[in-house]
Formats: sequence, C-alpha cells, structure tokens
Amino acid sequence: MTDSANRPARPTGTGFHEGELAVQRRAGVAQDAARLTGMLAPAQLRGGVTRFLAERTFAAVTARDGGGRLWISPLTGPTGFLDVTSPTTLDVHALPAAGDPLHDVLQDPPGDLPAGLIAVEFAIRRRLRINGTVSGTDGGLRVEVEQAYGNCPQYIQARRLRAAPSVPDTGEPVRHGTALTAEDTALIRGADTFLIGTAHPTRGNDASHRGGAPGFVRVEDGQLWWPDYWGNNMFTTLGNLQTDPAAALLFLDFATGRTLHLSGRATLEWTDPGAPGDDDGTGRRVRFTPEHLVAGRLLPLRADTVVAAPDNPRLTGTPKAS
Repeated sequence: MTDSANRPARPTGTGFHEGELAVQRRAGVAQDAARLTGMLAPAQLRGGVTRFLAERTFAAVTARDGGGRLWISPLTGPTGFLDVTSPTTLDVHALPAAGDPLHDVLQDPPGDLPAGLIAVEFAIRRRLRINGTVSGTDGGLRVEVEQAYGNCPQYIQARRLRAAPSVPDTGEPVRHGTALTAEDTALIRGADTFLIGTAHPTRGNDASHRGGAPGFVRVEDGQLWWPDYWGNNMFTTLGNLQTDPAAALLFLDFATGRTLHLSGRATLEWTDPGAPGDDDGTGRRVRFTPEHLVAGRLLPLRADTVVAAPDNPRLTGTPKAS
C-alpha cells in the first residue's frame, strides 16, 4: 500500500491547468482550446455514457504502485463489468491480472488514490476518458468520478475484441527489468496502438490512447519517441508532462495477448514542422526514457484482424536502428 506521506493529493480544480495552457499557447491554439473548457466540468455519467460503458469489455487504468511509479494497465471483463451506479460513481468489476504492476496496489488501494481510466471500443472507434479517485470493492474498484469526456475517433485502428480461447497454462513468467530486449523493441516498432498514462500534482492521473501506422513509435538508443498528431487541442497528456515528466506506456499484441508495460519519464520536444519523422506536421514529438518494465501475456482478449484508421498520417523519415 502507498505510504500516506507520499500519497498524491486528491484531484482538485476545474478548467485547464497551467501545463495544458502552456502547450496550447506554444502551439498557437489557445483560443480554439478555450471553447472546450466546458468538457472539463464536473462529471455526470448519464444516458449514452452509461450505455457506452455498460457495453465495453476493455479499459485501461493509470495509477501509481506502492513505490510511487506510474503505470497504465488493462482492465477487461464481460459486458457490464463497467457499471455506473450513480452519476458520479463507476464500479469496475475487475482488477489487473496477477503479475500486472498495478495488481497489488489496486487489490487494496489507499483512500483517494488518483486514477485515470479510458474505455475503448476499437470496433466502432470510440473512447471515453474518466478521471477521479479509486477505492477497493469486493474483487474490483470503485471510481469516484471527477471528469468524464469523450474523444474523437482519430487514429483508432478498428479491431473486434473477443475473449481469448482457453489454453493450457504455459507457465511463462512475467519478466521485470529496466532495459528493452530485442523482442520488446520488435513489439514497439510493430505497434499501431499504445496507451499512455500521465499525472498532474493536483489534478490527478489520466489515461489516453495513441495510434498510427505501424512504425509510428520509433526506438533509438534505448529510448522511444513518437510524433504528436493533430487532435482536439486540449493537450491533457502533453500538459501533464509539462508539470510532471512521469509517464507510463502500455503496448499490446492483440494476436497473442502479449503485454509490455513501461514506466519512466517523458518530455515534449518542439521540432521544425515537416522535419523527417514529423509525420503530421505539428512540430511536436514526445521522447520517453523507460526506467522499469514488466512484460508478459496478461491480456485475456484477442483480435484476429485490424482495419487501419483512415486518418493515420503517412510515416516520414526512416527510423534509425538501435
């Protein structure tokens, strides 16, 4: 359990925080972003949001482990495992799998543990972000919701997830380490999707999605970087990184169930728009340095086919081999 002296504060505040505002100004979209402030109003889980959550089988949660490291982990279950019990309360009838870096802390979370959650339906290219605090329930989590808002379908590759077939346990161990292996690098370079967790000192944690053509995440000298694509101009992820460089990445092999959790530090870099590797011409990229990793086969869902998102930018430049 996280020591109370090191526990982050309960998420507080409304509107954009200082990191988000700084990135919006640098990107020249502050006026456009200001029109979206209403999306950050206190959450009300009603109507279509409730139905969307009830029909999902996949989500991911961002939180810190007992040592204070930030991770993002998959949460899966049958339809109904994401259960809205009040306009500001979401019960999650699932926990991260045994061996997952958040399994232990979320089995018995300390009070007011900040957490960010994202529910994704890949097949119809929809996602919903929920930020708040979590406490434990019998075999699951209770999320006291501070914010809830949808994101556009951009860069979501279409997949239809299904439960993994029952197979004998191979006994393959979960691997803990600090350096990427050749197998890890191959998974990253072949990925068209990953999830990212970030945090703010007073606003709490956030979980978000990133997607693109395979190869959009580059690996160089033990670090990862990817171009930031055009989006809704809120800059929640990049704004959080302006205030706290802690970041967590989750890569998933939907064909085999292999997972790669990375915890480390990330920085926003401003480049010349249109430079090699600036695939969407934003002049922004994120560079991530992994410090801890957990690798295994912890995803109990599979998808046999994928349809690329129609808005994936074309890759530019040739990633340098590491």
